[in-house]
Amino acid sequence: MSKKPSHEEFEQSVKELEKDEALRALLNATIESAVLINMEGKILAINQIAAQRLGKSADELIGVSVDDYFPPDVAKFRKTIRDGIVRSGKPVRFTDEREGRVLDNNVYPVFDVDKKIIGIAVYAMDITESKRVEEALHKSEERYALAVAGSTDGLWDWDIPSDTVYYSDRFKELIGYLPEEFPGTLDSFQSHLHPEDADVTWTAVERHLKERIPYNVEYRLRIKSGEYRWFLARGQAIWDREGNPVRIAGSISDVTARKQAEAELLTAYEEIKELKDRLEAERDYLQEEIKLEHNHENIIGNSEPLKYVLYRLEQAATIDSTVLILGETGTGKELVARAIHTAGLRNQRPLVKVNCATLPTNLIESELFGHEKGAFTGATAIKIGRFELADNTTLFLDEIGELPLELQAKLLRAIEDGEFERLGGSKTIKVNVRIIAATNRNLEKEMKEGRFREDLWYRLNVYPITVPPLRERKEDIPPMVRHFVDQYSRQMGKSIEKIPARVIQTLQGYNWPGNVRELKHVVERAVINSSGPALRLADSLEKLPDVTAREKDDLKPMAEMEREYILRVLDRVGWKVEGKSGAAEVLDMNPGTLRSRIKKLGIRRHTGR
Repeated sequence: MSKKPSHEEFEQSVKELEKDEALRALLNATIESAVLINMEGKILAINQIAAQRLGKSADELIGVSVDDYFPPDVAKFRKTIRDGIVRSGKPVRFTDEREGRVLDNNVYPVFDVDKKIIGIAVYAMDITESKRVEEALHKSEERYALAVAGSTDGLWDWDIPSDTVYYSDRFKELIGYLPEEFPGTLDSFQSHLHPEDADVTWTAVERHLKERIPYNVEYRLRIKSGEYRWFLARGQAIWDREGNPVRIAGSISDVTARKQAEAELLTAYEEIKELKDRLEAERDYLQEEIKLEHNHENIIGNSEPLKYVLYRLEQAATIDSTVLILGETGTGKELVARAIHTAGLRNQRPLVKVNCATLPTNLIESELFGHEKGAFTGATAIKIGRFELADNTTLFLDEIGELPLELQAKLLRAIEDGEFERLGGSKTIKVNVRIIAATNRNLEKEMKEGRFREDLWYRLNVYPITVPPLRERKEDIPPMVRHFVDQYSRQMGKSIEKIPARVIQTLQGYNWPGNVRELKHVVERAVINSSGPALRLADSLEKLPDVTAREKDDLKPMAEMEREYILRVLDRVGWKVEGKSGAAEVLDMNPGTLRSRIKKLGIRRHTGR
């Protein structure tokens, strides 16, 4: 069973990400100088090329200020650049000449999934050779060709009037071709350009030629093997005396490793954001639960019907199967569900509850399965649903009979396959959830009348537990009354020491249509009404008339229903109590326990039904 990380573990994972060895390996795979700094200018990650230029090892530079390694005027200029990026959110490019080398610096803001700037990425390309090529262009074609041959970048030269392109051997090598395999045409380039990158590439070309905005663009090219790789392209045009562009020359360098590093970094931030959302959703749910009052450790009573419920409860706690709790309203079905969870295999995490009767129809799907941002009007953020929140714990679906028919199919899939999609989303989410459902409805009748899916009924009815109404266990009323009197006396600052016998007789003579919930409220009003040490009822409880003989057939005592069911099973298995296909196996009971129940209920083989 996986353990949900704490907030402290989450914060530690962010710190570890800043030192991630895989990220640094990806940074080192690029031929550029690459540095990732935080908002204060401290180095979070740096590749070996950049570290060598600063005269230190990569490990020595982690956590120090990048400004410490530049003269004051250069450091001030670079800080101005960073501040401008933070304000505008746009990348900046500038050229830096130091120690006889020319560096082309491209500075980018790094965003998290919420479009908030979390750092600055600096990529510096040594363009000394490219600068020499440009100078060679102005001197002679022969010297230009020599410079091209010695460049580590892939160089190109587009003659606009003839629409022909010179590609250096290095250019062709970068995309996997031999010199004779890549024709000197513009179509050669266009046919290898990724369709999604065509618009941004040609827009950059047109702006450079018309507005003389620097040509600096990243695109994907299909190499000879068929895969696409990322390239950074830079170029410079030459205009005639009338201002018409006559040629544009430039270089490409493979930046696939850097793009993969950025993608993996973004994925890591997304995963951390999702983990944070889960932790916040669980925190909010727990804060709501703390406000509730639960006495699930105190199921009060000693009657035979309640003892049987407790026996079934203990059996349910040892398994991980779906449980269906049946019973009239107010009988304490949620109390039983919480007791099963507390004694069960998943009690390391809280029970997650959904009351299907209290949610509007248009919100229940979002509450159960969550929704994506923009899934409907008012969905301004991602919401984690109760199914997702209940991963590796128990989900209690109270009043399951109230669930709209159109949602029952989605619920069935989530229970059977452990997977679902958030409302408005397409990503399949997998969870491991134990289901406990409860209802006061007759689901078999609802199923026959078309209001409840038959397949969902059979999927829920794996291990049913019926909680008896209070009128069938009236011997439990005295200890329950004492418990509620003590509870409300402490809350109200009263001292009620005596519960008169006539009060108990009155309470036991009432049929309690509202069951334990009604009894609790009656006792609360009685405590409020009592001014002395003796409990005085505030309600006039009249004994309800006896039910008719026909009604008695429909409302049989729990012991009689159990006796009839055990008899049916024994008749079907030929009165074989234990062993394969015996009654104990069918009833999922210990053979000794079954024999004890047979004796207790006075079941005899010659007894007919």
